[in-house]
Amino acid sequence: MLAGYSAKLQNVRRAAMAHNGIMFDWNDLKSFLAVAETGSTLAAAQALRVSQTTVARRVAALEGATGLNLFERRQAGYALTPVGEAMLASALAVRDAADRFEAAAGARSRDTGGTVSLTVMEIFAVTVLPPILRDLRAAHPGIHIHLDTSDETRDLAAGAADIAIRSSKQPTGAGLVGRRIADNPWTVYCSRDYADRHGIPRTREELAGHPFIGGGGGVWEPYQAWLRQHRLEDSVAIRYDSGAGLLAGARAGMGLTILPAFLADREPDLIRCIPPRSEDTTGLWLLTHERLRHVPRVRIVLDFLAKELTKPARG
Repeated sequence: MLAGYSAKLQNVRRAAMAHNGIMFDWNDLKSFLAVAETGSTLAAAQALRVSQTTVARRVAALEGATGLNLFERRQAGYALTPVGEAMLASALAVRDAADRFEAAAGARSRDTGGTVSLTVMEIFAVTVLPPILRDLRAAHPGIHIHLDTSDETRDLAAGAADIAIRSSKQPTGAGLVGRRIADNPWTVYCSRDYADRHGIPRTREELAGHPFIGGGGGVWEPYQAWLRQHRLEDSVAIRYDSGAGLLAGARAGMGLTILPAFLADREPDLIRCIPPRSEDTTGLWLLTHERLRHVPRVRIVLDFLAKELTKPARG
């Protein structure tokens, strides 16, 4: 990361030294300052940890680029000419500005603390994420996570959140960057206790003989369409307002429900009843906005989530 800042620093330094169309290398100016401060190319070379020949060549290059005679070459060493004396203050100001930029860039590159806002469906926030966020906190105690579990899709471009975990076929939004971390089909599940008492429906025709848990907040619209398509709307016996409610109802053995396989397959008390259809498969995406992708604390959280969420389900 510091390499990227170094490249930007060189560009800023060059821009600061451009005047009336004249452009020269920052290293030439560093050599000028070192010789002015030490009085010789040998002492300047030792201070800069380069060869004496390199220092002399860079001073000559600066004089050539500016068309100015900056030093008098004497047997005892280099002495600033009146023009060199006049330019010294400007050169020092450039160095001071560059040093301040470098210090600020270095501090920012080390600033891995602060708050990172994460928007995610509630059902993932209460199942898959807690142990991951626990381990993230242990590894990076300076990072604080703000969880937004609204069913509304947050606009990352507008700054509504720093990171999003989304289930969709293809995420949309200006400037989004990220990766698809898993396939996430939605299909029918029941609890092991329910299966022991009522059996497991293994075909779509058998589903009609079982009660369904409906609702699920933001997932209800496609869920209801699926029920309607299979003529199962009348099978809904209880309806929750959140995805977490669907999961709680299924765990309690109330009946069947549709859940995302990414989390339901990780639930030891749940059984997948029927295989998902290809058209019911979405992806699980880990996203941020392009302007945030290199912010240290955001990058740390993104990398940590990607590593943990791509681990295979246990058992």
